[in-house]
Order: sequence, then C-alpha cells, then structure tokens
Amino acid sequence: MQLTRDQWGRAATSRSPADPRCTADLGAQYITLSPGCAQRHRSFYDDLLAHGILKPLTAPIKGMVMKEGSLNFMTPQGTSSIAKHYLRESGADVFYEHHVTQIYLRDGKWEVHEEAGSSELFDIVILTIPVPQILQLQGDIVNTVINGSQRQQLESVSYSSRYALGLFYEAGTQIDVPWAAQYITNNPCIRFISIDNKKRNIESSEVGPSVVVHTSVPFGIEYLEWNREKVQQLILEQLEIVMPDLPKPVNIKCQKWRYSQVTTPVPSCPGQMTLHINPSLICGGDAFTHSNFDGCIESAMCIVEAIKSVTVF
Repeated sequence: MQLTRDQWGRAATSRSPADPRCTADLGAQYITLSPGCAQRHRSFYDDLLAHGILKPLTAPIKGMVMKEGSLNFMTPQGTSSIAKHYLRESGADVFYEHHVTQIYLRDGKWEVHEEAGSSELFDIVILTIPVPQILQLQGDIVNTVINGSQRQQLESVSYSSRYALGLFYEAGTQIDVPWAAQYITNNPCIRFISIDNKKRNIESSEVGPSVVVHTSVPFGIEYLEWNREKVQQLILEQLEIVMPDLPKPVNIKCQKWRYSQVTTPVPSCPGQMTLHINPSLICGGDAFTHSNFDGCIESAMCIVEAIKSVTVF
C-alpha cells in the first residue's frame, strides 16, 4: 500500500512543533452516525468504540443543528487515529511519500510511476484521491482506460474549498469560553471555531490547548489562489474580532483544503467506479457516495465487493 505523507486526507491531525503532544484536527471535526446507516455500519462503530478510537461527543457545541436519531462522536487521539487503526488491523506494509504521476497497462499488470522517477508493477490499483487528481494522472489511465461515459461522470464531481488554522499554545494557557466549539453565522470569513482539546475531552495541565478555525466556503473560494501567509493574516484579523481575548499562540499552521467536502458526487452515488476489470483499477472515496465518514465506509465496502467479484482468493 502506498500513501502520501498526508495519508489521512481531511482526517489529518496536526501537531505543534513546540510540543507534539499538543494536537489539532484541521479537517473533520467530529463523526456523525446517521439513522439510515446505523444498522449497516454498526460493526464499524462498535469496533472503533471498543478500541477507544471513538467516544461520544459530550462537549457543548454552540450552534450545532442536531438531526433526529443521529449520534455524534469525537476522536480523543485525533481523527487520524481512525485510519491508523485500520492500517494496523490490516497488517499491510505501508509506504509513504510516493507521488504517483502515471499509470500504464503492461502485460496484465499496472505499471505505476512516481514523481521521483521509479516505477513498480501491481496486480490491483485502488485510487481514493480527489477526482480532479485522478483526471490529472498521465499514461494509459487517461488515454485509453477511462472511457467517455466515465470521464463525463468524473468531470461532473465538484468540491467546496476552505482554509483552516491551527493555533497551538503553551501548557498552562487558559482559554475561558463556555463552549468547546461553535458555529459562526455573522462573520464574512470564519464559519467554525473549536477549542480542540476541550472538544476531545483531553484537557491537561501538562499540555497546552489548541484552537481550530475553519473559514466559510465563499471565503475559501475567493482566496483559494492567494499567498497562504496573507490568507493566514486575514483569518487572524477576523478571529480577533470574534474572540478579542484569545491569547497569542506559540505556533500557527494554515491549511488550505482545495478539495474539502464533496458538493456534487458521481451521479447515482455508486460507491466505486471500476475503470478496468482485469487487472483491476478501481476509484473510490466519498466522491462516489457522500462526504462524511459513513460515505467513506460505504465506498470501502463497495470497493471490497468489486474486488471480490473479479478475484479468486
């Protein structure tokens, strides 16, 4: 299995350069189990709860709109702990920082080239990167493998874009607010603020707090191609208006989510798209279902069924 350094995507957990114990989730903030998925996905949630990866979200979230029958969970060790758990359980050998650029069909196998210049042969290739990045790959995958209908469906997918800030503090810093997170509705820039360690119930006198700020989608789109340092300053200026008493952090990380949440998935939400049967080349991820954890589970299950249908074990 080959992954980039930021293998967790929007479930990435960032760490303070000054203290790696001080962490912040700059992407997904909490996990919601919807009533429609409760039965089908129950085993996944039971497993994550049993291992302490998920715990019920009990901290106060100001402005949250609760849907009837939904259950919210948080990740004490950060959202990246979900992917780490599944990789550990899989027993797979994982290789990081392989930037795939080209995929060719060679004698019944897939020849995958990476940016550094090396290549390797695979029996099965599964792509879960954002759809625009699939279409940016070079080689047979775009020249002959993806047919016209598939290309049309893939090109119809769209994403929202936004920025996130992670603010990291020294141990002993006090952030005195009555909420763990809140949705902001009256600011041109900021949509969501979280006192991340408070939201995840991991407050400690030995580790500093962290604050996460998400911008609105319109702000993210307007400033998508701006210099990141300039965007960071704009967000900090608005944050000072919203929270004028917020202490100065020791470190700040500005994250641009060019591909944030899927706004238009692949038509009919098939869960996966098999671009080639033998050898198998399959695309999956929330762009083929819906943009939340349940959507990721559903796509993973569909990918497994697609592989089983053409593979003799």
